[in-house]
This record gives sequence, structure tokens and C-alpha cells, in this order.
Amino acid sequence: MAKKTTLGVIVGTRGFFPTHLAVEGRAKMLKILKDQGFDTVCLGVKDAQGGSIESLADAELCADLFKKNADKIDGLLVTLPNFGDERAVANAIRFSGLKVPVLVHAWPDDASAMTIANRRDSFCGKMSVTNNLSQYAIPFSLTGLHCADPESKSFKADLLRFGATCRVVRGLRGARVGAIGARTGAFNTVRYSEKILEGQGITVETIDLSEILGRANALKANDPAVRRKVQAFKGYTDTSGVTETGLERMGRFAVVIDRWMKDYRLIGTSLQCWTAIEEYYGIVPCAVMSMMSENLLPSACEVDTTGLVGMLALRFATQEPAALVDWNNNYGDDENRCVLFHCSNLPKSLFAEQKMAVQEIIAGSVGAENACGSIIGRLKTGRFTFARVDTDDVKGRMRAYVGEGKLTDDPLDTFGGFGVCKIPNLQHLLQVICKEGFEHHVAISMGEVAAAIEDAFKTYFGWDVYRHAGE
Repeated sequence: MAKKTTLGVIVGTRGFFPTHLAVEGRAKMLKILKDQGFDTVCLGVKDAQGGSIESLADAELCADLFKKNADKIDGLLVTLPNFGDERAVANAIRFSGLKVPVLVHAWPDDASAMTIANRRDSFCGKMSVTNNLSQYAIPFSLTGLHCADPESKSFKADLLRFGATCRVVRGLRGARVGAIGARTGAFNTVRYSEKILEGQGITVETIDLSEILGRANALKANDPAVRRKVQAFKGYTDTSGVTETGLERMGRFAVVIDRWMKDYRLIGTSLQCWTAIEEYYGIVPCAVMSMMSENLLPSACEVDTTGLVGMLALRFATQEPAALVDWNNNYGDDENRCVLFHCSNLPKSLFAEQKMAVQEIIAGSVGAENACGSIIGRLKTGRFTFARVDTDDVKGRMRAYVGEGKLTDDPLDTFGGFGVCKIPNLQHLLQVICKEGFEHHVAISMGEVAAAIEDAFKTYFGWDVYRHAGE
């Protein structure tokens, strides 16, 4: 079960505006957040102004509460049932010391209830709050509508987007990932800067492939951990297309990686392949990587570590498995369709059907007996999000692109892990990828979270982001 996202809630009020609106608004907002699956941290009704804040003392009280719950708070929601006090809001956030996403929400006025007893003026108050947040250098997100009824579909969509943004920011800040082996010589395209990633709080732990293979060879086939892993593979997918020897090798390899990741507190890996593992150990690592990605520990091939960062962003945003694929083929003469492909380590939940098999491309050079472990099949249909992260080493910056499309059921007879996708204005996207020098790999996950990922990357990390226009 996915962990609930927790929001610290700040209810703003100002004395000469109706206080009852703040009291009622707080209660309604907390109920809506609970109904939408969020946990909350908020001042109680007896703490200050019915649970809302206005004064310096209120701000300090709110900040202290947030400090006590800092480990669980993923983001902050500022809600303004009336004009609110902009200084109290900004001070509460500053005093808390939290560096989490902030969503600013304003309640709409009722045009038929604009009396002194019921007028909110939140429309105006939101501008004062955001002005002060800008002065305090506190980054923030906005709702789609300037004023949004908390019970509206629009606001509930804002909450879903913001929750995903919070998870991406929390997940990537302080992330520890592993790079197994050296970048394969033929893949200059996936070169990256560990130092730039470190500057963003993303640490890369490296290990030589020989160490992994040496440890794997040292394990016995009857080791209980290896036997459990082999059974896990058999429970994961149809393994009738590979040998028991291949499964046992995969089991030893997977156990070693599991232990290394646990020792170094890693949440994802990028892995050397093509052709060292096949030639010197006798498997393709695809099934091992597929199972890790399925278990929300994404694994990227060809030591594409920045591709892994894109997978992690999608994994946190959707709370579902992510994959790394190639932008691989045109689809006939359709300008808005193309083929996504890998050979393949994709997590099984992204497939319509799948099985374990010999990797046909590499078997031609190393032999089928040394190429067991590919997870093959067709991607399922549905809406999906794609994302690519890159370190621009020349300019010393992070950059990314993100967008959405649809996996279709258009006919295609091929091998590996594959699917046909439709992306509006695809030719422009391909122009951007080529002109900007992005890699041929892209991370994908089911669901529509492009807006949340763009917000996380651009607003809270300060990355250069291209958001591809949808339909």
C-alpha cells in the first residue's frame, strides 16, 4: 500500500474579515483532504484563532507544530477562507525551517453574499500572500483557478497534482542511487555528471561490475537466499523459455545486488550490460532489473543514471512502477505515432502480457545459453507520462523534458518489450530532443503526472524544463 502524503495546513485569517469563514473553512478543508487520501498536520481550534493564524505569536505556534512533525510533512497547503494575513503565513513557513512544496489556495466569494459578514476578499489576499512568499524567497505552487471551491473537480485535481509534486521533491532530495559497472564504451549518449547530481542532493554510489560478478560467483546454488530468489522469478513471470542454469545465475546476481543496495541505502540502480555480463557471467540482467522496478526500486540499463532519475520522478509521482525505453522507430507514415522499445527489462505491470525469454539481439553474439533473462511482450494501452532528465555538463545545470501521450493497440509484430504510442505534435518533440542533445532513452509510467513533475523540477529544484504541449 502506498504511503499517504502528509500536508501541513496553514489557515490564514485577518481580524477585520469574518473570522467564522476561517473556522468553517478550516473544518471543511481538513475533511476534503482526508476524503482525498491525505494526512494533515494543522493547529487545533483551541490553539489560535479557531485553528487559523494571524499574528506573530500564531505564526510561531504553527511553526513549532510543523517542526515537531517535520519528518512526516511532505508539503504545505496555505488556504485563505478570507483575506488572510500575509506576514503570518510567510513567517510560519520561514520559522518552521521546512523546505517542502507550498500550495497557495484561495476560497471564492459568492456574488450573492458580498456583505460585511460574508465577504472573503481571498481573491486579493492570495496576491498579498504570494507577494510575501516571493519576498521571503519561498517557492510555491498555484491552483489552476485563482480562486477554487475546495469541493470542485478543479481543486481536487490540484490536490492530486500537488501531492505528486510533493512526493517527487521529497523522493529526489537526498536520494541515493547505485551505478553498477562502467558506462558501456559504445554509449557516449548516457554520459553524465555525478557532481551536478550531488549538487541537487542526489548521491551516486558506484561499484565495479567485477565486484558484483565475483560476489555472485562466490554464492552457492543451494544458498537459501538464491533459492528464494529463483522461486521469486518463477512466481513473477513465465520462465519456461529459459534454463534452470540461467535462473540460478540470475538468482545469485539478484541476491548480491539486493544486499549491496541495502548496505548503501539505495533506492534505484543503473547497470552495465552489453556485453560484459553476458560474456563473463552468462545472463542478461533484464529480469533482475524488471523485478526491482516492479518493486518500486527502479533500475536503468546502460548505466543511464540520469535516466534513472527520470524513472524515480515518475515512480514517486504515480506511486507505480516506471520503465526506461528507447524512442526507437517511426510507425509507418503517422507523424504523431512512434514505437517505444527495449530488449527488455520493463516492469511486468506495464505489459499487457509478458514472459521471460532469451534476448534475441545479443544471443547472436554470445549464444542463447548466455542470454537468458529478457522480459518480453507488448506494453498495455492507456495514458502515460514520459520524462527525461539530463546533466548539462557544459553549462553546469540540470535540465529535463516531460509530457504525456497514449499507448495504443495499433498492430505491430516485433520482438522485445515494445508498444506503439501516440503523442500530439510528436515531430516538434523530436526536434527538441535532437536540437537540445537529449539522450535516446526516456522514462515512462502509466498515468498523467506531467504537470506535477514539471512543477517539482522547475519550481523546487530550479531545473530547466521543457513541457511538451498536449492535446
